[in-house]
Amino acid sequence: MSWRVLHPPPDNGDGMSEFVDYLNEVFERFGPVTARRMFGGYGIYRDGLMFALVADDTLYLKADGVNSPMFERLGLGKFEYLKAGKVMHIAYYQAPAEVMEDREQAAMWARGAYEAALRAHRAKRK
Repeated sequence: MSWRVLHPPPDNGDGMSEFVDYLNEVFERFGPVTARRMFGGYGIYRDGLMFALVADDTLYLKADGVNSPMFERLGLGKFEYLKAGKVMHIAYYQAPAEVMEDREQAAMWARGAYEAALRAHRAKRK
């Protein structure tokens, strides 16, 4: 895996990249999503809860001990970034390619990521 320095992608005039705008179609069977700029990329939200992120026009989905084995079985890598000269990982994995092509697969993977985000949110509140 390689680390990446985030650079804001070109936007389509409304402040969002075309890739991020396209995610509304990708996740249409999952439900409405919103995007917010963050750290040179975007956070992807449903009902105010971040379940995905976009960096360099690559989609990453939230993972935890419940759904991370699905990503690992497919050989999908964790999101990485460089901080103070160290490679850092967070609990987001690259989405499988099928997510961008198959709306049912997109909904299934998005639900798993959203459920991971819900579990993390509940754990923080305890």
